[in-house]
Amino acid sequence: MLRRMLLSVLLGLSPAFPALADAPRIALVAPQTGPFSILGAQMRDGATLAARQQGMELVLVEENCQPGSGPAIARQIQESGAKAAIGFLCSESLDGSLAILKDAAIPAITLSVRWKGVMEDALKNDWPLYRMAPSTDDEAERITEVILRDWSGSAFALIEDGTIHGRELTETIRNALEERGLKPVFTDTFRPGQEQQVALVRRLKKAGASHVFVGGDRNDVAVIARDAAAERISLTLMGGDSLKASDQAVPLAEGVLAVILPDHANQPAAQSVAADMRAAGIEPEGYVLLAHAAVTVVAQGVGAAGALGMPLAQVIGETHADTVIGPIAFNDRHELGDNPYRLMEWRDGRFVEPGATAQ
Repeated sequence: MLRRMLLSVLLGLSPAFPALADAPRIALVAPQTGPFSILGAQMRDGATLAARQQGMELVLVEENCQPGSGPAIARQIQESGAKAAIGFLCSESLDGSLAILKDAAIPAITLSVRWKGVMEDALKNDWPLYRMAPSTDDEAERITEVILRDWSGSAFALIEDGTIHGRELTETIRNALEERGLKPVFTDTFRPGQEQQVALVRRLKKAGASHVFVGGDRNDVAVIARDAAAERISLTLMGGDSLKASDQAVPLAEGVLAVILPDHANQPAAQSVAADMRAAGIEPEGYVLLAHAAVTVVAQGVGAAGALGMPLAQVIGETHADTVIGPIAFNDRHELGDNPYRLMEWRDGRFVEPGATAQ
C-alpha cells in the first residue's frame, strides 16, 4: 500500500522529459497503409501530440495485421530502443511478439484487442501486456448492473436479433440476472433489418413488459421505438454499444437508453487538448485521445520507474495516471480497473448522461 501511494505521488510530480536527442522512446504499433490506415492515423495523431508534450520520441512501427507478423514487430520495437510500445490494433500483432518483449523488458499496451484469450495467455506466461480497450465481458457486466439497479422492480424483457454478438450478449446478461434471482417476463429473437416491428411490440405489451433490453443494432431499436409509440405502447428501451452509430431510415427516438463507451472528446479532462487538436485540424475521434492517454501512461511510468529503480511494466501495473480521458489504472488482470461503459440517454441528437440536456 505504501509503495502504491509513493508511486502515485511520483506520477503526479513527474515532469515532462526535456526534448533532447536522448529522450525516452516509445513505439507506436499501428497500420500506416492498407484498409486500417485511417485507424492508424488516429493513433498516430494522438500519440504524436502526447509524445511532444511529454518530451518523448515516438517511433512508428508498421502493423499489417497479418498472421505471423508478431515476432518481426517485436524485433523492430526492440531494435528501436523503445522503453514501451502502444497501439496494437490487431491480435495478430501480439501473437508471437509478447514473449520477445518480455525478454527485452518492454511493456505493451493494446488500445484495441478485446479477445479474452490474448490476456489469459499473457497472464499465464507473465507477458508484460496491458489492455486499454474494454474486455469482451465489460459491456454485459455494465448492462447487468444497470438492470439490477434500475429495473429490478419493473417487468422487463430481453430480446435479441439472432446475430452472434446480439445473442451472446443477451444470453450473458440473462444468465447473470437469473443467477441473482431476476427473470425477464419475456424473451424473444426478432428478425433484424425489418421496416416495421409492430407484431413484436404487441407481443411485448401482451407479456406486460414495460422495460426492454434490445440486443440489436441502432436501426432495429429505432424501428421498435417508433412502432411502440405508434401503437401507444409505453416501453423504456435500452441497447448496447451498437447504438453508437448513425441514424439510418428511422431516427432514434428521444429517451432511448444505451450502455456505450463514452465520447472521450466530451469528457472534462479532454476539453483543452481536444480544442488544441481541432485548432490544428485534427478531429479528436476514434483512437486519437486513447493513444494520447496511452503515451501519458508510459511517460509518467518511465519517470516513476527511474526514480524508484523499478521495472516499467511493474510501475504501469501498480499505479494510476491522470490522462486526457481521465484516470487510468489497471487491475491485477492487466485490464482497466474501471469498466469504461456508461449508461447514456439519446437527447437532442446525441447521447448524454441520463437526465441531462444536450447542449
